[in-house]
Amino acid sequence: MVNKLHALRRRHRKRPTEADAHGGDQRVAVIGLGRFGSSLASELMRRGWDVLGIDTDARLVQKYSDGLTHAAVADCTDPEVLRQLGVHEITSAVVAIGTDIEASILVSSNLLEAEVPNIWAKAISRQHGQILERLGVHHVVLPEHEMGERVAHLVTGRMLDFIEFDDDYALVKTVAPDIATGIPLGQSQVRSRYGVTVVGIKRPGEGFTYATAETVVQQGDVIVVTGKTRAVEAFAELS
Repeated sequence: MVNKLHALRRRHRKRPTEADAHGGDQRVAVIGLGRFGSSLASELMRRGWDVLGIDTDARLVQKYSDGLTHAAVADCTDPEVLRQLGVHEITSAVVAIGTDIEASILVSSNLLEAEVPNIWAKAISRQHGQILERLGVHHVVLPEHEMGERVAHLVTGRMLDFIEFDDDYALVKTVAPDIATGIPLGQSQVRSRYGVTVVGIKRPGEGFTYATAETVVQQGDVIVVTGKTRAVEAFAELS
């Protein structure tokens, strides 16, 4: 066990944040400190969470340990290692292991056996993702695929930003097309004619505000639109 669980780094003091007032468990274990895992762990720390970062590579643990609440060199394919680290007592865990699919599956299975309530796992392919879903992993993330799809929308369309959710539903930021300008949104029939809803608006030099039926969109305004993916894609092309 000693050569599987090498070190547990020092705990860092965490400034009280607004998250602490919620009374929820703001602890998460991030297993795998490659580019995805380390970036995720850093952002969670910035948001005030306690992060236990774990990797089999001592160099990565050394590199990121100063920025995390805890950091450990450990092999989480062994369920006893997870128990010793106390991961079973944490309500959220992320399996951010990169190219080692077998390790990803074993660690995910161990977390499920430990009954960790919220498990996220990175998948490097759709097939990998399907295996994780069949295991019972609560949230499967395909960061490379999702980022590639997002950038493709930005390159080929007239969108300023694009986010797709489950069930073929998307949110898009785009410059307002002429058909939506000059009259209140409630009269423009954008929803009935194009199947999208304008939820936010940003005028040059101003911040975003909520859009209402009385909002009059002007030329040059940036709007946030939601709806079925194909509907928002087609609407953005009208810009």
